[in-house]
Amino acid sequence: MSFTETLLAAAQYFLVIALELTALFIVVCLIVGALNVYVPKEKMQKVLGHSGSVRGSVIGAAFGAITPFCSCSTIPVTLGFLKSGVAFSSAMSFLFASPLLNPVILAMMLVVFGPEITVVYAVMMFTAAVLIGLVLERLGFKKYVKPVAVEGMTEATGSKRKRIIMFAWTTFRQMIPYLLLGAAIGAFIYGFLPADWILAVAGPQNLFAIPVAAIIGIPLYIRAETILPISAALLSKGMGVGTVAALLIGGAGMSIPEITMLSAIFKKQFVMVFVATIFLAAVLTGITVQVIV
Repeated sequence: MSFTETLLAAAQYFLVIALELTALFIVVCLIVGALNVYVPKEKMQKVLGHSGSVRGSVIGAAFGAITPFCSCSTIPVTLGFLKSGVAFSSAMSFLFASPLLNPVILAMMLVVFGPEITVVYAVMMFTAAVLIGLVLERLGFKKYVKPVAVEGMTEATGSKRKRIIMFAWTTFRQMIPYLLLGAAIGAFIYGFLPADWILAVAGPQNLFAIPVAAIIGIPLYIRAETILPISAALLSKGMGVGTVAALLIGGAGMSIPEITMLSAIFKKQFVMVFVATIFLAAVLTGITVQVIV
């Protein structure tokens, strides 16, 4: 395929992904707006807690595991939690669990990798999400939430429908530039990064294959429906199971659209720790899976 053809393919991919994510993002923003209007903050705080607790983090991670959100859709939901005053640890456990444990990923992993690897993956990611939420709150990372992203969304007056629309519009307006930027970068790299090169760099002959794969997964990931078939193809070409698992976690947890959108809500210190934590989780899970299998 020529350079022009590859560029056109990447551009076409961007248009499809950008439209799909934008439509999905609007729907999610409206849902979060409805939750903020119809579910009292007191009830939300009671369920998820207003101070850090193991129970609140477990519920936050569990909610992330049962909601079919991609990494980009997770951001406005997390923002809604923070705005509702729930415990920071609960919101962070949800933030980490949602893109890595949603039903779409687990169902597709079951088909691609089988039940044993899927169960090991699910247990490790759920445990990590709970612990990460608790640790971040204990270390005071709440101070890295940008005030303009949370406090700047004042309560709208008027009917419930108007308040929902205003909340959704405010969130959408703040996030859409980051979403489009991330989709553009991710789609471009996706079009120009050949699978054969990935296999050469992160293949079984490479001693550092697992950490390298965790990094390579970042530009490859746009949606779970994209990265999992790629993972299956790499697996069939001889890439180690643990290496593929690290690539999946690195991509799903640190995708370019998600990181760019996180920058709209959190200061750079939090984003850096977020990336480092996902990377560590990807490497440890990859090594564990490789040893077990």
